[in-house]
Parts: sequence; structure tokens; C-alpha cells
Amino acid sequence: MFASRYKKICAKIVFYRKLKSMTQEKLADEVGITPQYLSRIENGGYTKCVSLSTLMKIAEKLGITMSELMEGVEDTSL
Repeated sequence: MFASRYKKICAKIVFYRKLKSMTQEKLADEVGITPQYLSRIENGGYTKCVSLSTLMKIAEKLGITMSELMEGVEDTSL
């Protein structure tokens, strides 16, 4: 259940990053994380929870709100 929600968030990060024509390296630098960490986040390969503060920084640097990042993520099939 959480995995599918997480993948939706990851896909949105990739979508908005590419929409802004940003590389992983540029976004990671602006957020203050390594490109490898951002890559794992975007690919859903990070096995621990990503902190809310990191997601907030990513959203801010992408020029979107947390609401936009989380929109449509809720699983309504329950």
C-alpha cells in the first residue's frame, strides 16, 4: 500500500524536475543532498522513509507546493 503511494511521489518528483529542465545533480545540490540519494528517491530504491523536510525542500526547489506533490497519491481503493 505505502509502496504504491511512494512510487507516485517519486514519479512526480521526476516529472517536475524534468519539466524544470533540471538535472539530478542540480536539484540535489540545491536541496543539499547527494545526487545518489536523489536518484534512489526518484527510483523508489530508498528503503527508509524520506524525511518530510527533504520532501519540502525538493518541492520548494521545484517551485511546487507539498499539496501538488501529494495530490492524487492517496490510495482510494481501500
